[in-house]
Amino acid sequence: MKKILLLFIGLALLSCKETTLFEGEYIYYADAAVLQVGNNAIYGVILNEKTKELNAQAKSFKEAPTDGVLVQVRGYIVPKPEGEEGWPNSIEIKEIISVKKQNSDLNKAVILEQKGYVED
Repeated sequence: MKKILLLFIGLALLSCKETTLFEGEYIYYADAAVLQVGNNAIYGVILNEKTKELNAQAKSFKEAPTDGVLVQVRGYIVPKPEGEEGWPNSIEIKEIISVKKQNSDLNKAVILEQKGYVED
């Protein structure tokens, strides 16, 4: 009986995934979210309940909908399924550690507006 119990405990421990700490600029706009970690790594963010919670916390730090916030989150890297569009890897957020306002000078998004063009 002890051996069976130890076997189940061992299997349970092996099946648990280790979450990773991610720290960077989080941007959510128009039903899409990304997390830029460092200067080069950009991940898509899987939209789930934790993402909704993060968006709610981030709202108070944003001046415009396109503004980013600084976050620390824990989660898993999920590779993009073959044949789908998007970033090569996404993050599935499991825990929100902190949300802070971004430096206002770095939070200036370039917003392009398309003007109508009429030919003579």
